[in-house]
Amino acid sequence: MAYQGFRIPRDIFFGWGSLEYLKELEGKKAVIVTDKVCVGLGFPEKVQAYLKEAGIDSVVFSEVETDPSRQTVKKGAEFMLKHEPDWIIGLGGGSCIDAGKGMWIFYEYPDANWDDLWVPFTGVPKLRNKAKYIAIPSTSGTATEVTLAAVITNRDVVPNVKDFTLSYEVTPDIAICDPELPSTMPPRITANTGFDVLVHATEAYVSRNASDLTDPIALRVCQMVFEWLPKAYANGDDRLAREKMHNASLMAGFTFTNTALGIVHSTAHQIGAEYGIPHGLANAIMMPYVVQFNMAAAADRYSDIVKAVGDYDGQTSIEGALKFVEYIRDLQKVLSMPTTIKQMGVDEADFKSKLEMLAKNAIADGSTPPNPRTPSVDDIKNIYMCAYNGIDVI
Repeated sequence: MAYQGFRIPRDIFFGWGSLEYLKELEGKKAVIVTDKVCVGLGFPEKVQAYLKEAGIDSVVFSEVETDPSRQTVKKGAEFMLKHEPDWIIGLGGGSCIDAGKGMWIFYEYPDANWDDLWVPFTGVPKLRNKAKYIAIPSTSGTATEVTLAAVITNRDVVPNVKDFTLSYEVTPDIAICDPELPSTMPPRITANTGFDVLVHATEAYVSRNASDLTDPIALRVCQMVFEWLPKAYANGDDRLAREKMHNASLMAGFTFTNTALGIVHSTAHQIGAEYGIPHGLANAIMMPYVVQFNMAAAADRYSDIVKAVGDYDGQTSIEGALKFVEYIRDLQKVLSMPTTIKQMGVDEADFKSKLEMLAKNAIADGSTPPNPRTPSVDDIKNIYMCAYNGIDVI
């Protein structure tokens, strides 16, 4: 059996007020990669104030969109080539942090080839020749601040495809997880990003690459989500709930960056790219249907999660896995979340016309190989149609 590793950023700072760590940095120039929402909330100004205390000049690139495109990445890299930073700071949700990772690659290697970057573990060349990377998440969900992945959308193909790196080169050097930033999230984003945390931990726990190091963290994250996400959703001013969910997101990142994910993500990536469904919500929609598909291979693991998060002593692992699907759907109800693709306004005829390609892209997605049950294209098509209509996968 091959040996395994466990890799996360060297330095992680978390808890209320941890943003102040920026005052301790050493460097000359920073480029802050963010979006208009964060600018409106004043986050870049806070970061710049701390950097100024550290004697570091900074400039802001604020043109990142939801599901950042290749074009945005190249534009940001050109901005960096102009300003020559020795620190790059991804500030915001997963889109901002992932876009910053992509820009970092092209800042150091302007002539890099897009297709090479998607080769797992070997496609990204050695970084840190010009700059190091700091990730500061403003949402409690993607955990890209501690992962080896960067998701970039290719809008030049139909259906659109979310490509992503799998390289420890893009794992940030420093992650700063201050719950003050996500405390501004409205209930809907709190729900979507929080569900993403649950999917990360669950897929890590049932992954073919799960280990003794990742398992206890994944189970603890699941416990934290079921306990604290409803509270953060119901009352955004609940400081303890915000802190717990931000920590849970961070911890979930510890797990899946070392196990990879599964076909909840593979299928969600495709409908997110093509139909603009927010990533966390797309994951939430797909999750119960994928769990049903995976039960044949991972019922015992899903049953473990149920025992960790609830008062359950079922007799068989299948009963436990079915109970987990109930728990997922109960949480969706508490969070008032859509539960089908159809409810997202996706036209049925259009969806069916793209079904074959969506399924093939999901099979080719880098999250698919660690899934506990190997799917065929027809399996994915069936999962998609069940998720479209709200029908159980059998």
